[in-house]
Order: sequence, then structure tokens, then C-alpha cells
Amino acid sequence: MTVPAQKPGLHPRNKNAAGYDFAALTAVAPALVKFVITTKAGTPSIDFANPSAVKAFNRALLALHYGVRGWEIPAGYLCPPIPGRADYIHHAADLLATSNKKVIPTGSGVRVIDIGVGANCVYPLIGFAEYGWHFLGVEIDEAALANARMILGKNPETEAAVELRHQTVWENIFTGLLRSGENFELSICNPPFHNSPDDVHAVSQRKWNNLNKPGAKKGAVQQPRLNFGGGGTELWCNGGERAFVKKMIEQSAAIPKRVMWFTSLVSQADNLVHIEEALKKAKVVESRTIAMAQGQKQSRFVAWTFCGNGEREKWRKERWSEVTTTRSESSFVPAEPV
Repeated sequence: MTVPAQKPGLHPRNKNAAGYDFAALTAVAPALVKFVITTKAGTPSIDFANPSAVKAFNRALLALHYGVRGWEIPAGYLCPPIPGRADYIHHAADLLATSNKKVIPTGSGVRVIDIGVGANCVYPLIGFAEYGWHFLGVEIDEAALANARMILGKNPETEAAVELRHQTVWENIFTGLLRSGENFELSICNPPFHNSPDDVHAVSQRKWNNLNKPGAKKGAVQQPRLNFGGGGTELWCNGGERAFVKKMIEQSAAIPKRVMWFTSLVSQADNLVHIEEALKKAKVVESRTIAMAQGQKQSRFVAWTFCGNGEREKWRKERWSEVTTTRSESSFVPAEPV
């Protein structure tokens, strides 16, 4: 699969790059119908401030585009925007292509670590459906892991391609994670962005205001709701994403040749300078910042490697010679109506 020229907005391979097909979405997920509204412009949409509507919308997107059945998350857990998560996967695929003569490596020979797979398990679901990659999903929250297992159990083909592993030590990311002989082409991560619960509330207040919902101070009867949900380990940690990504970089230096490309989303552009300093300190061979966009939202992920060009070429010849194939756009079977 060759890499096309990039366009503004969503990645050109993103299933939603041309917008949402509500007729198809409601056909595969009839439960979405009750949440569909008509905008002032006369087009169908949903109330993105309504957590139930967002969850039903995500379930429909996963069913229609990736053949996912039985997707569900417990109350209070992160309900991620599917198009944005798919963009990360597609841009990461393009990153791997830079080490493979501009051809995206696909199939079971490509192994990916998802740090913080979460209860939603969306990266393995999308990555397997799009490219046939195999995943190791890592999570510190055992309840989240149990829900991810439930989702995979309803999708047997994907379940066979995904291993879930509990990280038992809170301070560890890569430390103590990998087993003897394990190597991975890629690691991905959606880190906890915020420094405290108060920071999370401030963001939800801004989202609430941007959606033209009634304002509410903390403690008021009507609180701004997080339409995307999210528990403590998903949304905040001491030091926020800056501290988390810096720790990830430090720990990656202890397994420099076990993963070809390490990556992480970075929500706040101001953190990039600090992350770049950490990368220099770790003496990475190469690092990149890859921009992404979804509507008016600007995002990016950082990528780094301890493997030089020669080592990446050797990796390609030894591990990808039989896995680089073109994966059909219609290689999955859409889910039955749910």
C-alpha cells in the first residue's frame, strides 16, 4: 500500500475524511436513530455534549467502518473520538512506511504496543481492521482490561490478534513490561493529558461553553459533562502528559532496540520543547513531530527511534519480507445491525 500525498484535515485514508454517512450509520446501528438531530443547516448530526449520543455514535462508526461487534464501555470510562484515533493509526502506518521504501507493512508480522489500551480498546480494533497488525494492549486498570477482553471476546478474529497485559507497577511504562525475545515495530500511546482533577474540570467547562451549553461553576447543580468520559488514570497523572511522556522516553532508552519506533500523542503544543529536551537527553537516533488535525482541533504525536537507518533496513529485510502486502479497503465484514 503506497502512501498518498497528505491533505489538510483528517488523513486521506480515514474512513470519515469525507464526512459522516448517517443513513449507513443508523442502518448498521439502529440505536443511534434516537440521538440524530437536524442542524440549522438542515444536515444530520448528534448532540456532542450528550455522553449517551457520543457512545452510540462511536459504536455505529466502529460497526460500519471496522466491523466491530458488541462495543461497550462502562460508565465513567473514556469514550474516544473514533476519527481522531483512526488518524493516529494511519499516520503511524505512514511512519513505518518511511522505513520500508514508502510501503506500509501490514499483516501479523507487524506488532504494536498500545500503552494504556483502556476499556475502549479502539487502537487494536482499528489497527487490526485497517492493516492486520497484531497488538499488545497494556493497562494498569484491571477493570478496563476486563472490559477490553469482553469487547475482544465478541470479535474473535481481532481477539486472536490482540494480547492484553496488566502493568502492575504504577510508576512503570516500559520497565518490566516486555518478555524475553519480544520485539515490536511500533508503540503508541494516548497519555493522561492533565495534571489534576481540577484541570480536567476546566477543560470540560471550556468544551461545555464551546458547545453553547449553560455555564456552571464547580459545585453547581448543573455540571458541564465530559462527553468523552474518562476516569482518573485515563485523564490525569502527577505532572500531566509532559511528565508521562518524559518518563516514557526515559524508560524507552532501557529497551532501545526492542521497538523500532516509539510514539505518543501530545495534546499541548507547549510541552513539545520539554519533550524534545528529554529526547536529546535519551540520545535518540532520530525524532519527529507529526501534525494531525480534526476540524478545528490541532493535534500531533511525537515519534523517536534508537535504530539507525542501517538497523531499520536490516529489520525490514528480516521481519517484513513476507508481511508487506496490500490490504483491501473492504477486507473486513461490517457488523450486523446492533
